[in-house]
Amino acid sequence: MSGRIAHIKRETKETQLEATLNLDGSGRFEGGIGVPFLEHMLDLFTRHGMFDLSISGQGDTQVDAHHATEDLGIVLGLAFNQAAGDKQGIARYGVSYVPMDEALARVTVDLSGRSFFVWKVNLAGHHKVGDWDVELAPEFWQGFAANAKCNFHAELLYGSNAHHKIEAVFKAAARALGMAVKIDPRIDGVLSTKGTL
Repeated sequence: MSGRIAHIKRETKETQLEATLNLDGSGRFEGGIGVPFLEHMLDLFTRHGMFDLSISGQGDTQVDAHHATEDLGIVLGLAFNQAAGDKQGIARYGVSYVPMDEALARVTVDLSGRSFFVWKVNLAGHHKVGDWDVELAPEFWQGFAANAKCNFHAELLYGSNAHHKIEAVFKAAARALGMAVKIDPRIDGVLSTKGTL
C-alpha cells in the first residue's frame, strides 16, 4: 500500500518542529533537532519499525530538552494518526517484547482512536543519559499517545542500565506500532464492531 505519508509542522514560542513520516518505509531516519540522545532513539525506532522519518527544527534547548522532547512526541503522534488515515485494513493492535542486554521491555498498542497512556517503566535512581533527562521518556510517549489517539502501554520487566531500559522501550514501541499499522488483506473495513476507529 502506498500513500501512508504525513507531514506535520508545529510552532510554539518554545519549539519550531517539522516531521515527515512514511508508515511504509525502509527504516530510514534523517535530520535532527539538537537533542542527540532523542535523535538516537528515533533513529533506532525508525529502523525497527520500518518507517521512514525525517525531522527538523529546534526547541529552547538552552533551557533544557523538555519542550523539544515533549513537542516532538506530539508531532510524531499527529503524524502517525494522519498517516494511518481512516485505518481501513490495519491490524490495529500490536505488542512487542524487546531485550536490550540486561533490560526487557514490553509495549502494547491499540490504534483505537482513543488515547490512554500507561507507563510502568522504573527509571528511579537514573537522572541523565548524556545531557538528556531520563524523566523525559514518559513525557515523549504521553505526547505521542495523546496525539496518535492510541492506547499505549509500556512496561519494563527488568533492567539496570538507563540507556538500555529506554532503548528497549523505543524498540518495543517501534515493533508494536509497525505491527499495528500493517495492512491485513482479510480485514474488510476497520477492525472494530463499531465500524469506525
